[in-house]
Amino acid sequence: MTEPEHGPIMREEHTQTRCRVCVLSCLLLACLYVGSLYVWRSSLPRDHPSVIKRRCASVLLVSALSPAMVKLWMHWADVRVEASVWELMGVRLESLVPAAILPLLLTMVFYLGPLVHSAMDNPKGLTGELQSALDVQSWRLCVGDAVWLRNQVVAPVTEELVFRGAMLPMLVPCTGPTAAIFTAPLFFGVAHFHHIIDQRRLHKDSMSAILLVSGMQFLYTTVFGAFTAFIFMRTGHVMGPVLCHSFCNSQGLPDISSALQHPQRSAVLFFYLMGVLMFLVLLFPLTDTFFYGTIPVCSLAAHPASAC
Repeated sequence: MTEPEHGPIMREEHTQTRCRVCVLSCLLLACLYVGSLYVWRSSLPRDHPSVIKRRCASVLLVSALSPAMVKLWMHWADVRVEASVWELMGVRLESLVPAAILPLLLTMVFYLGPLVHSAMDNPKGLTGELQSALDVQSWRLCVGDAVWLRNQVVAPVTEELVFRGAMLPMLVPCTGPTAAIFTAPLFFGVAHFHHIIDQRRLHKDSMSAILLVSGMQFLYTTVFGAFTAFIFMRTGHVMGPVLCHSFCNSQGLPDISSALQHPQRSAVLFFYLMGVLMFLVLLFPLTDTFFYGTIPVCSLAAHPASAC
């Protein structure tokens, strides 16, 4: 007679325990990622090639260990699904081409204003921009540049694999897919506060200025993290978030102040506005599950059919 009475209580306790394990696992993974950057003691700035090489090696190691972390979490949280760890983390071949192209196209649409702005400022116009983008010699120089490799390759791959590929599957059973999209980026945003350590060590700015910059960085990295988490949950692939991350790193934040001072301000602002509007219109159509098939991470949700 007592079993039905204690059943709901035991289920609630099990859910709470699972959620604690989810959050602690994400915290541990975030701490390992950021902590790996500081295992190397150096007085050199973060953009020095030797510092970059060491830090890249560290985060690549943490990223390589992240599937084992997800596997351990599945054991600790007593999670059983048919999909493999790699599939849950978005590393899979099914629908890989649309998962790579469509999210990147969507991101480029958002940057329509900055892209047109850059083309208008180029003496050769759009032709010059295309020639620059397709120039083999420029790409060779980029590949040999440690800063470029960090910003365009290592950071996007490792951060998306850890903060999206590994963390979202761990959060979905506890928070559900929608809440996970907005929860995972918080770990990503907070992780970027480690730049305060570098700034204070080099004594470049006052503490108030450093905190202001770090606060702004937390804001836009969290917003960006929510976007790539959305892409991950909608496509079930980590490739799209990686390419979007790399493209955004290459473009930086849209320079609205420069657009407002441009000689052809009306035209430039028109394309900025059109980019945002087209992005909002295409956001769901280009991430429709029709293009991507079954989403493995959705199998972790309590009600996957309605949530993903």
